[in-house]
Amino acid sequence: MVKCPRCGYENSASSKYCDNCAYLLTDQNGNRLVQNKRTSSWNIGIFKKIVIVLGIVVIALLLFSFIYNNTQPSREDSLNVITDNGSLNHSSSYPYTAVIKYDGSWFAKTGDPNYLSSITGNGQKRETLDCASWEHVYIMAQKEDNGEGNLTIQLLKNGNVVAQNSTTNTTGSIEIHYNN
Repeated sequence: MVKCPRCGYENSASSKYCDNCAYLLTDQNGNRLVQNKRTSSWNIGIFKKIVIVLGIVVIALLLFSFIYNNTQPSREDSLNVITDNGSLNHSSSYPYTAVIKYDGSWFAKTGDPNYLSSITGNGQKRETLDCASWEHVYIMAQKEDNGEGNLTIQLLKNGNVVAQNSTTNTTGSIEIHYNN
């Protein structure tokens, strides 16, 4: 029996090529070829090589997943949530206030033009706007009862009126666009 130097398969003594991997076992003169030990490749089958490579890939993916998950901020840390426990001074944090005056029912949208809040009411109402002093401010109010009274909106900044608009139209709708 002749052992293949490449795959280790036991071949018959008369074999010129390995029956398992077709490696040349003899030269043209019939002499057995001996593989140099320094240049030998792995003496394992292709299935074992595939298993080893897949194992390395799985270990690398698990390591990457572990590192990725442990370096990401928690859900609470990644949310930009600000809560007010009543200790904030709204006059400096939120300098704008909308005042809507009408004897009947009305509907309004107020705030930064990109993030409007909807409010409804009857009579006069003051609403602190969630806008910083450098932001644009928008107020739109409309009568809901088709009344003939005067609908007035005012924009106050730190308590001072900076813009005002009013209408007596029965289906009145008015707006204020304010850029500081």
